[in-house]
Formats: sequence, C-alpha cells, structure tokens
Amino acid sequence: MHSDDVVYKTPENFDIISYMDTVADELKSGISLFKNKDEKIVAVFGSARTKDSDKEYLMAEEIGKKLVENGFSVMTGGGPGIMEAALKGACLNNGNTYGVNVVLPHEQESNKYVKNGYVCKHLFTRKVLLTRNVCGYIVLPGGFGTLDELFDVLTLMNTKIQNRLPFVLLGIDFWSGLLEWIKTQLLSKHYITEDELNCISLTDSIDEAVKIIKG
Repeated sequence: MHSDDVVYKTPENFDIISYMDTVADELKSGISLFKNKDEKIVAVFGSARTKDSDKEYLMAEEIGKKLVENGFSVMTGGGPGIMEAALKGACLNNGNTYGVNVVLPHEQESNKYVKNGYVCKHLFTRKVLLTRNVCGYIVLPGGFGTLDELFDVLTLMNTKIQNRLPFVLLGIDFWSGLLEWIKTQLLSKHYITEDELNCISLTDSIDEAVKIIKG
C-alpha cells in the first residue's frame, strides 16, 4: 500500500459512517494477525530513522535475538530503523515477528523481516494493534512517534484500560533527562503518582531488559 492510496478528507467531504466502517474493518483485519492466544509477544518501539550502523540499531537487533532465545515473539511498527533491527534479530534466529505499519505522507515501506504484517491507514488503529496481545514493552531512543507510543502505553496502564505490564526504557543517557523532567514537573506537582512512575524501568543492559520482561 502506498501513500497515494490515502485520501485525507476535509470537513466538506467527510462521511462519518464510511469513516467508522473503515476503522472497524481495519481493526478487525489487523486483530486477525494474532491467531495464537498463548503466544508471548513483546512490542519494541524506537526511531524509524536509525541507521543500520548506529549502536541503537545493533542493540535492537540483539534485543530481538535475546527475546526469541527466551521464548518471545517480537512486534514493531514494521518500518525501518529500530523497528527493522528488532525484527531482524528475531527473524534470523527463527523467531516469529509482527509488523504493524502505517501509511504516511512520506512513504514508509514494511521491512523484509515482517512475517505477520498489516498496514494501517490510521495512526490510532495502529497503536491499538501494537498494544494488543503483548506481554511487555521495550522502548529505545526515538522521536515524536516513539514518545507518542510511550505515553500512550503508560496512559493505558495507569488508567487500568490495560493491565500493568513490564515497561523498559533502554538507554540511560537518552531517557534519564525525560524521567528527571517527569519527576520534577509532573510528580512534584501531583499530576502523576509515585506508583504510576514506578511502572517504568530504565537500563542500559539488554540482558536486564529481557529479565524484566520475563519477570
């Protein structure tokens, strides 16, 4: 599917019934990816712009490998960068992989390591599918999209819409500034609770990240 296939509707030609039907069909088709209810799937988030020579790419590839070795399948957004790396590590070690991509104005092709893939037209339906049937999350460095996924998951867990699951930020140098801001600005002003903050684990160790997911 290409970006040319998407019609960005204006208020004048917006048909709410047709839109809702499209969303329902998209969710139904995407959910059909998950056939094995007993499968343990870990969602890995991170930048699509990471190059294959970057240390974060190599870390994500190792994460995919380690997760498979510990009995997990791996799911990402299905695109390039971190998403590709994690699925590559899983796929090359005979693991099962999932990729839930999205059509964007700048084209984003699904990577070749996606064994079970689906392409969404809407970012919010993509996020629903990325948080369905998972048993944990590992988040590597990324931009606005990664932050959107990060805070979406934390909101789902802390509002109890989703069960609290292992949630790991990988990369102390990258994430510590954000966590410090959350503590000094959100926690200190009682916009969040200590318990809500404590659901986040921070590490530089791939082995520790996988251990947290297992635990």
